[in-house]
Amino acid sequence: MDNREETTLNVKKLGLVIMMGALGNVLFAISYLTGQIAPGVALDFSLIAVLIAGFFAGPTAGLSTGLIAGIGPGIMFGPAGSGGILGLVGLPIGKALTGLTAGLIAKGIKLDQRRHPSLMGTPLTLLAYVPEAIFTYVYFTVLLPLFTQSPALNFAIISTIMIKAVVEVIIMGFIISALMGNKGFNDFIRAFFCKPQPMTPAATPK
Repeated sequence: MDNREETTLNVKKLGLVIMMGALGNVLFAISYLTGQIAPGVALDFSLIAVLIAGFFAGPTAGLSTGLIAGIGPGIMFGPAGSGGILGLVGLPIGKALTGLTAGLIAKGIKLDQRRHPSLMGTPLTLLAYVPEAIFTYVYFTVLLPLFTQSPALNFAIISTIMIKAVVEVIIMGFIISALMGNKGFNDFIRAFFCKPQPMTPAATPK
């Protein structure tokens, strides 16, 4: 691949990362407005876009998409909520961890070479969320009280938040599984993230 093709590929990657990041914010807005569970507690499906970037495009794309997709939730649960500036910083970091982990998992097990990746979508999604789950626990028990001078959330509230998050991740895992098994979607993603293979002499049209 020459430098021009490499530059084109990088630009297309950047474009899709921005698109997935924007999609993550849109998904958050829709789920937040329609999925209010309690004051300050709502559904959040923005990770769908982050997981797509991570599983299909790798760790760098997953991390970058997570930082962008976390802006909307960071504002709503940060300056516009009770988290202040910490929320605006912390939520994007949490989502970036999931995108990064998804990308590392996909790269480590060569997900794009698996025969039936859709069967692995849900368990891999849950596995990819583990670092963010740990970060979320630390955020509510250590960072939030430290930076906002508010008391740490009690175990019952944290448990509710974590259970909600796990349910969301399971639902998103089924969606990711469906996308992994969809040929049209895979072809679309490969058009952005896969380097074109040079034609062999045997495959060169005559």
